[in-house]
Amino acid sequence: MTGTTDIQPVRKGHHSDGQRSNGHHGDGHHTVGELVGQATEQLSRLIRQELALAKHEFTEKGRRAGRGGGLLGAAGAFAYAGLLALAGTGVAALALTLPVWAAALIVTAVLFAIAGVLAAVGRGQLRRAAPPTPEETLGSVRADVEEIKERAHR
Repeated sequence: MTGTTDIQPVRKGHHSDGQRSNGHHGDGHHTVGELVGQATEQLSRLIRQELALAKHEFTEKGRRAGRGGGLLGAAGAFAYAGLLALAGTGVAALALTLPVWAAALIVTAVLFAIAGVLAAVGRGQLRRAAPPTPEETLGSVRADVEEIKERAHR
């Protein structure tokens, strides 16, 4: 974790005879049990802090992704309106030399041709993405398992 943690040693009160309240001398040494307990407490605190940081980070990234998705959707809507205006401009330009119906038919055919090409490319991309399994990772894990098996038999 990038933040700091407050690691405080386990200190118990001292008696007037120099012995600590847990029965050990106040020489700064801790029993193995105390050290294990302290390490467990610190590890538990560290894990809780890491989880809290991860939760905060995911929340922030989720908010940013939501805003970004909304903005991309708005951009798509404006681009669609721009495409419609461009199609109208194309029809108007062709109508200077052709009848309006022929100009509109040509622009419509071009738009459908573009849509067909985009659909074919998109379908190809989806076919390569399915099934959604990490093929490279699975291959790497299989190779690792084989390597471990080979070394175990030596």
